[in-house]
Amino acid sequence: MTIKHTVVERFLRYVQIDTQSDPNSFSCPSTEKQKNLGKVLVDELLLMGIKDAHMDEYGYVYATLDSNSPKKVPVIFFCSHMDTSPDCSGKDVKPIIHKNYNGKNIVLPKTADGQKIILTPKYHPDLRNQIGQDIITSDGTTLLGADNKAGVAEIMDAIHHLNSNPEIKHGTIKILFTPDEEIGRGVDKVNIQKLGADFGYTIDGESRGHIEDETFSADGVVITIHGFSTHPGFAKGKMQSAIKIAAELIDTLPKKKLSPETTEKKEGFIHPVSMNGTIEKMVLKFIVRDFSETGLKNLESYLKAHTKRLLKKYKKCSFDFQIQKQYRNMKNVLKEQPEIVNYALEAIRRSGMKPIRSSIRGGTDGSRLSYMDLPCPNIFAGEHAFHSKQEWISVFDMQKAVETIVHLCSIWEEKSE
Repeated sequence: MTIKHTVVERFLRYVQIDTQSDPNSFSCPSTEKQKNLGKVLVDELLLMGIKDAHMDEYGYVYATLDSNSPKKVPVIFFCSHMDTSPDCSGKDVKPIIHKNYNGKNIVLPKTADGQKIILTPKYHPDLRNQIGQDIITSDGTTLLGADNKAGVAEIMDAIHHLNSNPEIKHGTIKILFTPDEEIGRGVDKVNIQKLGADFGYTIDGESRGHIEDETFSADGVVITIHGFSTHPGFAKGKMQSAIKIAAELIDTLPKKKLSPETTEKKEGFIHPVSMNGTIEKMVLKFIVRDFSETGLKNLESYLKAHTKRLLKKYKKCSFDFQIQKQYRNMKNVLKEQPEIVNYALEAIRRSGMKPIRSSIRGGTDGSRLSYMDLPCPNIFAGEHAFHSKQEWISVFDMQKAVETIVHLCSIWEEKSE
């Protein structure tokens, strides 16, 4: 397939728009600046001739590429998120293209907090698969934003190609760009009726050729510890500090298992993400992850029992334990319609790659969409080392993602009657 690609040009423009989301904001989108990218995307889609392209009040971008096939083809959608992670600055991103990568270390020109950012094949093993390709990074002072502006640019390029080449037959294609995925709210305000699709694909995966049809099941846990406060000058035998109890709770969690830094593959974990409060009251927030519902519940039961055992030592104190449901393993839904994944595997093959089916130690918008009657696996976008200043992506991988999207649209048309 020959495509006159626009993906790199689009990507380089998109990453320079600051769209960092904010977990401490209660608005939707969590930051108004995410709409700046949404407005650009709507304008570009309208210029392509996609007449219904628009952004709603919550910052979601919707658009439709009409069917050009006489067949009854299922309506599919492609989705990527516009926000970047709160973990690392996305302001004033200065992308750099490193031409014809030679297999050696990539040293970024700017320092971050006095430290040089160096990308090595040892810590970024997929670089070994990029010899001779062009690599895009930031200058070292920010993240790049490939997660997930690569996916946004790839969908835009694929739609542009399909719209410019009507001889490629396809059904109705829906486009969905979401805010706030990085803070777990990516589909909170999505209008399923407006989207009007049967199923879809997020373009938000990592290495070339990968498709992910399994994610963690995920919950948040909030533990509130109620301490016993007195004047510190007269505290002997009386004070029971919620701060010290919280610290002890974290310190007595297992050191060699059940944490992100000690688990891999299908192992779940318990991960404290914040602690705030005073001697009188401390609020601890955790994320809990496992690939099975049973495993998730077991981890939560362990954490609650661990907290209960600890609080028995402190007779004047108590705790509250709250579970907040986040998302569930998409595999439980996708297994009911295997062709959704199988056609994507075929699209990857037609794009000249060996497909690799894998699991995500995380979640995507597709995790939640799959439980909103929209089965939605995750296709590679090519992003690497996301949420960090070491983030990078290959031009070749982005182009292959575009090809995969185009082939996938064709396959669904071919397989329909």
